[in-house]
Amino acid sequence: MAYKCSRCKRDVELDQYGGVRCPYCGHRVLLKERARDVKEVDVQ
Repeated sequence: MAYKCSRCKRDVELDQYGGVRCPYCGHRVLLKERARDVKEVDVQ
């Protein structure tokens, strides 16, 4: 799953063992990338 480091803005892939840390700068706040497709909601 793709994440982005909030400090250095580099793309980070998390491993399956729960390593929640940027391998480039060591920061622990990662932002989840949003999907680029637009969803429509039916309002009634």
